[in-house]
Order: sequence, then structure tokens, then C-alpha cells
Amino acid sequence: MAHPWSLPRMLTVVALVLLPLTLPARNMTPSAAPALGASAAFDTLGRLYVVDTADGHVRLRRSDDEGTTFSAPVNVNTTAEPIYAEGENRPKIALGPHDELYVSWSQPRAKPWTGFVRFARSLDGGDHFSAPLTVHRDRREITHRFDAMAVDGHGRVVIAWIDKRDLEAANAANKPYEGAATYYSWTDDGIHFVPERKLMDQSCECCRIALARTAHGGVAAFFRGIWDDNRRDHAFAELRTDGQTGRATRATFSDWRIAGCPHQGPGLAIGADGVRHAVWYEATHGPTLWYGQLDPGHAPRHKLALASAGAAHADVATDGTNVWLAWNQIDAAGYALVVRTSTDGGVHFSAPRTLARSHGDVGSPQWLLHQHRAYVAWNTATGFRLLKLDGAPR
Repeated sequence: MAHPWSLPRMLTVVALVLLPLTLPARNMTPSAAPALGASAAFDTLGRLYVVDTADGHVRLRRSDDEGTTFSAPVNVNTTAEPIYAEGENRPKIALGPHDELYVSWSQPRAKPWTGFVRFARSLDGGDHFSAPLTVHRDRREITHRFDAMAVDGHGRVVIAWIDKRDLEAANAANKPYEGAATYYSWTDDGIHFVPERKLMDQSCECCRIALARTAHGGVAAFFRGIWDDNRRDHAFAELRTDGQTGRATRATFSDWRIAGCPHQGPGLAIGADGVRHAVWYEATHGPTLWYGQLDPGHAPRHKLALASAGAAHADVATDGTNVWLAWNQIDAAGYALVVRTSTDGGVHFSAPRTLARSHGDVGSPQWLLHQHRAYVAWNTATGFRLLKLDGAPR
């Protein structure tokens, strides 16, 4: 007998089969049970760090055996606070060149759909964290959320987020404005963030931003924009930290027109050769996950439809000529974690393969690389799982 479906799962199926008009997530209140929004990272020695949320805290756990066992959790924020902890808007973790630990998250404010982007760091392997700080100078109770974080080749911590200050200004001036804007900031020392900069007006309101280090050590963003008449295609931009202004360029051209946010952010991985491997979701002719190699201003190269109805939240990684794709696939038995691989730089891919299954709800998959080996981090209702692509599931 098929596993009985929960109401959230049934709603997910409806959202994926039909054109999704998912509303932004409501402000979260602290919960005793961990939410499924989690992020993971390896340090240079192969230690695995995982951040998720429980009881109003972002918590950090460490594993020295690739996720088989974990240390007791350490609270990143000593004082409990509301935290967004869903798949599209989950806490993030990144490591610096000397294994500094950086954690960011979005904190709901009192008004619906509002938030502040928060940040803390640890210089002792996660035993202690600095007091959380708010990244942006703008402190109005509006949307600053859906944070994304990366460390560039100079050790700078770069954070981007979705921001509605320009929408508020347009509304006050009685001018039209679709969606939100994308802003970013960075820090050299992990203590002081520079005043935030706007990357693009009129970006989608609640799709996660994908960040990746470029071949020359910068940080690039791939995110859903809004292009005249509500075309919800994606933009690509480098987040300049050298005094120059970054420029967002349209990078997908499906012309999907919806008056709402699909709550489906993209994935991005950039190879040492500079090739921009990307995955994204659109539903112009039915819900579809796509892979392609970005050529901003032009249609993606080697575009490939990965999956259709029931597929969601894809991620991508690359190392040398290897490219790995993963996504969640829902069916009558629950959720499947599906992967495809390429050994020729993304020109051809293997057939889809189910790497793991879950009867309960799941978070979004995340690729991790360590010593040229690929792993998928997958948070499920029964616990966090780390899966080697070439080994048995843990």
C-alpha cells in the first residue's frame, strides 16, 4: 500500500502539476522540532558541518565520519529569535580559507513577509560564535530575506538577498513596480559589512538566489528576475566588490508569464574553465526542470529538460569534466532523490537514477564536494542524510 500522503505533500503535488503561484512563506515562530531547511559544508580536513533550526536557534552540528554520527548541537544565536527555516529560505553555512565558519539566516519581523538578514561567525571550529549582526544598513520593517552566502577567492564573505525598499518607494510615489529588488553586501573581516548595493530592480519575490565562485575568484549570482509583462526568467550577474557596479543580464528565455512567485529558485556551479552550469524551474508548457550552460544575454547552451511534473528544487555541482545534477521527485510512494551525471562537461548526461527515498517530507538537496568526490546533503523528516554518489546511502 502506498504511504499515506500528508496535506503538505498533497499541496506540493498540486503546486507542481499546475502552474505554481505559491505565496511567500509566512513568518516562522520558534518550534521545538527541527525544520527541514538545512545547509551543509565540508572544511579542508573533511569535517562535515550542518546548520538547521530548532526552538528559535540556528544550530550547528559537526560530523567527523561523513554524517554517520554528529556532535551535540551548538547554538549559533544565544538568544532565541524567529528564523525562516524552509527550503527556499534556510540558514546557510560557508567556510573561509582557514576554515572560519560563517552562518547567515533570515529573521522574520512582526509584519508579514518582512525580515532582516543575520550573520555570525566562529573562528574556533564552531565552539563559539560571535553575537549575530544584521547585514544591511536599512532597518525598516520590510522584506530583507532569502539570503544567499558565498566566500570569494580573497576570503571576503558575500551575501545577497531579496529586498523590497524600492517597491515601498515606488508605492509611496504612486509608481508601478513588480516584485522586489536584489541587493548584496560583503565583509573583509567578518565584523563589518559595507553599505549594501542594489544589483537589480524587479526580481522575483521568494525564489532563492544561487551563488557560486567564478573561475577568477569572484562571486556570481543566478536568480529569477521579472522582465516586462511579468516574464519570470532568470538573470546572471557578478557581485562586484572592487568599487565597480555589477550588471545583471537576462540568462534564460522561457517567457514564462505568471503574476506570482513559483517559490522555485535555481542552482549554479562554475567550473575552473569558466563554464556556468545551471539548473532552473519554469512552467511555460508544464512544470519542467532544466539544465543549461549560461551565456548571459543569449539562450543557454546544451539545454536539457531534466524532469517534469512532480520534480522540484534542483541543484548542480561541477569538478573538472564532471557535472552532477540532483532534485526532489514526488510520487505515490513519497519523495525520491534523483541524480544525473555527466563526464564530458555537461554535453551528455546519464539517465535519471534514484539515489535515496523518503516517506516523510524532505528539504532541498545540496551538492557538496570534497577531494573531488561528490556528496548530496538531504534533510528528511527522519533525519539528515549525506549520500556519496558512488557509494551506498547513509
